[in-house]
Amino acid sequence: MGDKEVEPVTVRPKDAFAAIGVGVTKGYELISSGELDVIKIGRATRITVASINAMVARRMAEQRQAA
Repeated sequence: MGDKEVEPVTVRPKDAFAAIGVGVTKGYELISSGELDVIKIGRATRITVASINAMVARRMAEQRQAA
């Protein structure tokens, strides 16, 4: 029963930025613009995995429409 790994629901900003291939400045711009959802747990900032996936899906759809 304890062998099942739990998929993360949130990740640290640096991990989120690395996952989508952007630097820290661009990553925080995406947060400021509302493209990435952030939650605070105490002093820790976490980005939701769902918002990362949604942002990538939006960007892919935009690129398909532009082509």
